[in-house]
Amino acid sequence: MSDFQLVMPKMGESIAEATIIRWTKNVGDKISADETVLEIATDKVDSEVPSPKGGVLKQILFKEGDVVAVNAVIAIIDMEGSAVSATAAIVAPVIQAPIKEAVTHIENTVVAASTHASPVMGGNRFYSPLVLNIAREEKVSMTELETIPGSGNEGRVTKRDILNYVANRSGAPLAPTSPHVSVSAPAAPVFEHKTTPQVLEAPKTSVPAQGKQSISLSGGDEVIEMDRMRKLIADHMVMSKHTSPHVTSFVEADVTNMVIWRDKMKKVVEKREGEKMTFTPIFIECVVKAIKDYPMINVSVDGTNIIKRKAINIGMAAALPSGNLIVPVIKNADGMNLLGLTKSVNDYANRARANQLKPDEISGGTFTLTNVGGFGNIMGTPIINQPQVAIMATGAIKKKPAVLETEHGDVIAIRHMMFLSLSYDHRVVDGSLGGSFLRKVADYMEQWDVNREM
Repeated sequence: MSDFQLVMPKMGESIAEATIIRWTKNVGDKISADETVLEIATDKVDSEVPSPKGGVLKQILFKEGDVVAVNAVIAIIDMEGSAVSATAAIVAPVIQAPIKEAVTHIENTVVAASTHASPVMGGNRFYSPLVLNIAREEKVSMTELETIPGSGNEGRVTKRDILNYVANRSGAPLAPTSPHVSVSAPAAPVFEHKTTPQVLEAPKTSVPAQGKQSISLSGGDEVIEMDRMRKLIADHMVMSKHTSPHVTSFVEADVTNMVIWRDKMKKVVEKREGEKMTFTPIFIECVVKAIKDYPMINVSVDGTNIIKRKAINIGMAAALPSGNLIVPVIKNADGMNLLGLTKSVNDYANRARANQLKPDEISGGTFTLTNVGGFGNIMGTPIINQPQVAIMATGAIKKKPAVLETEHGDVIAIRHMMFLSLSYDHRVVDGSLGGSFLRKVADYMEQWDVNREM
């Protein structure tokens, strides 16, 4: 009998583990090559895991809700396709010794690499690499860690558990974090801590734990629990505001030439390339040019060090049908022409709506662009996407009367106008740099060549 071991795939340099959301196949089901077997979630994105080999699902080694290290064996597939009874399912607690030893070895290897040889077992509990990273950063000893009540599967300590414990460290021991919303006394906000070899985390800021407040309900009020992605967004936004002193600058740009050019070219590009020509790739090209002029916008902060990024990786904020937000990243955008940017923008936007982005495709950004004009807003004050130091918002393009200087004197004409806003980290970006950069982006937009070929 030929067995194939399906492992938790490696999903990027910064991803050490993933949570199993749902098995789409049961023990005994036939599986075709490249067919989805399970759905997983990381702290960045949800993904599907296909099987590289066809056969019959013989064993499931982890349950739904389990947090599994990358490269750990998660299922056994019989490639000869012999029938397997559903009663033969073997879950993690009763894994046969050889498989269990292999899984333990892989988990220990991954954890040791991410926690500098910190142990993964405390008493009878398993601690994920993320939990151990936070414990090390917050100087929580293993003895202290063992006293934290866990709300995860089989009492496992989750990220929310340990961050809630750290925020209330001087108080009494806490009860396990409930997965349901508490109306009378909601837990204090927690802040996301991530340490990755690819993207440096902004330095920790000492934030006093906020007091609990009671929220009263009136007749007809509805309590809606945040989904997993909304919780992550909430944590990330709060962390960013506590990390970076935000300043926002505004510029109004005359984008008439850009609008005329797009109106002329969009049918040509769609017919010739099969691609929709939106304003987003045009905005990105102008941003990339301005970053080359002002490279200190393309940086991150690591303690008292400034990391000047060589690559220009532009994140484009995209709204999902669920109402949540995701930011796919166009890597090395400075190496693409306008057509390449157009194809990348359309591809990411389509796959974001279909929940088909990979973790690597939403990480590694060095600057972010968000288009609030798509919702009819004329301007916005966006929150910095850590560990970046700046984010730009483009407003709605509106026709307005404007004063034009001509060789025959000033005239009033109807022009296409748009507000640009730049939020930046005042620790390292002063008003001179932030304002000059934003003005340069507007200059590139206003100087757009209406006769440009695509």
